[in-house]
Amino acid sequence: MLQEIRIQNFAIIDRLDLSFAPGLNVITGETGAGKSIVIDAVELLLGGRVDPTMVRAGAERAVIEGVFVIDGRTALALLPILEREELGDAGSLDELVIGREVRANGRSSARLNGVTVNLELLAEIGEKLVDVHGQSAHLSLLKPASHIDLLDRYAELMEARAALAALVHKLAAARREMARLQQDEAQMKRRAERLAHEIEEIETAALAPGEDEALLAERNRLGNSEQLARLSADAVHLLSGDEELPEQAGAVDQLLQACALLDKLARIDPGLAPSLAQAQLAAEQIEDLATALHRYLAHIEYNPERLDEAQERLELIASLKRRYNVLGIAEVLAYAETARAELTALEHSEERLLELAAEEDRLLRHVGELGERISRARHNAAQQLAKSIIAELADLRMASARFEVQIVHHEDPGGAYVGGQRLAFDETGIDDVEFLMSANPGEPLRPLARVASGGEAARIMLALKRVLTRADQTPTLIFDEIDQGIGGRVGSVVGEKLWGLTGDHQVMVVTHLAQLAGYADRHYRVLKQVNGGRTRTEIVPLEGYEQRVEELAAMLGTVNEPGYQSARELLSDAAAYKQQAGTSAEPGQAELPF
Repeated sequence: MLQEIRIQNFAIIDRLDLSFAPGLNVITGETGAGKSIVIDAVELLLGGRVDPTMVRAGAERAVIEGVFVIDGRTALALLPILEREELGDAGSLDELVIGREVRANGRSSARLNGVTVNLELLAEIGEKLVDVHGQSAHLSLLKPASHIDLLDRYAELMEARAALAALVHKLAAARREMARLQQDEAQMKRRAERLAHEIEEIETAALAPGEDEALLAERNRLGNSEQLARLSADAVHLLSGDEELPEQAGAVDQLLQACALLDKLARIDPGLAPSLAQAQLAAEQIEDLATALHRYLAHIEYNPERLDEAQERLELIASLKRRYNVLGIAEVLAYAETARAELTALEHSEERLLELAAEEDRLLRHVGELGERISRARHNAAQQLAKSIIAELADLRMASARFEVQIVHHEDPGGAYVGGQRLAFDETGIDDVEFLMSANPGEPLRPLARVASGGEAARIMLALKRVLTRADQTPTLIFDEIDQGIGGRVGSVVGEKLWGLTGDHQVMVVTHLAQLAGYADRHYRVLKQVNGGRTRTEIVPLEGYEQRVEELAAMLGTVNEPGYQSARELLSDAAAYKQQAGTSAEPGQAELPF
């Protein structure tokens, strides 16, 4: 639900920090005071279009920030979006902060929990949080694509639909494999020949993992054998000396001489014993090094033929890497394994095609059977849904309205088998679902979005929300202009119905009807003031029973004792209705959370 909204320099709002409560939140005030500005701010927060005139005159930017409390159901709906965008784990999400900034030059930016996001993503997330019906409503119920989900949740068919979707996915996979196997026969033959050639080429090369690295090292040694021999001989000479020139002692002999001298010194001064040990160790290590270099020098090979062989082998390996666009021998060998598997499949493609055709036929019949059962359940639920919505509309002074759930099928030569027909299908089944309505006598049934506007559309939405309240998973519902064209008696009915939605939703409504406002769980008054030549709108929560009585009396147009009495009666009637509906609050106080 929307817990808090902070608005700065937006329209005629200078600064506003407003907290909302669960239940029914009602905003009232005089005409022209700016009651709908908060709704406009919420719509902008949810990805609405930017208008530079939204920025308060004289300000550089308008800033709106909303804090949403996320329950488990909403977190589940947000999870796929957040995972796709790498914005965190909805499973541990209990709060979402959305920010929107609009500059005077018309540019804007949006943030989600401090991370900058684009408006498309903001709108996608906003649809999961709030459903607004106002002067520029984005309303999920008016989108035909949402109707099948609403009907199926109403009919409790989502589990059956999940099973159907699994079948459709298996069928799609089988068809994809069939399409690959049903390529042109000549093309398949060419592909098989190419695979066989590639496999033979790789097998003939007899590659070994790591072979290229060993060959590189060997080529380096063979190509530099003369230099290696010269350098190692020089090193041996320095370490071991020259037998032909005894006077030129090597490092080993000189160290041994030093050890003999240190041995004599240590006999005189035992404190030099550690130095003697250190010299003896160094002599041993240098002698070992000299021996190792002697062996290395003896094995240095000058072999031009082997060098050519290594070079040719490396070139072969490099050409295979280039041909198969890989980086190493392991990848070349892996490609060969994949090619063998594909070649085997091509060689047995006719057998596999027969298997897949049988699998496709079986799945199409299974999809048809389950789709038909779901369709029957939809038709039954659709009739009950239509009756319930028509009854709701009658309570809202739309007794002549007609409502129907249109469920249609489309033939498809490659579709599911249903009663001797082949019908088109998708993951939802074999039906196309759309809500149709006629608001006035003599008018034909039409899609919801083309039926009504303003208060009439808001009442249609209210009726739909009332009936589909369990199916509709949007946590916060906002109504603006819902009381347009209705009187006080119907206003009480609307208030009852709006309050009835609060078992599953947070509801916000802007109204001029005292009869509706009497059902508020939290009541806000909008005030427009002029200070220093500037107009400012403020919205304040009404604290306590008497403040509400005064506001309702003002809405009734009778700010006197009879008006106050009428306001008290409205609050008492609303409290009695709530108590009868399940609240334990006392009459006259049920609507107050204070």
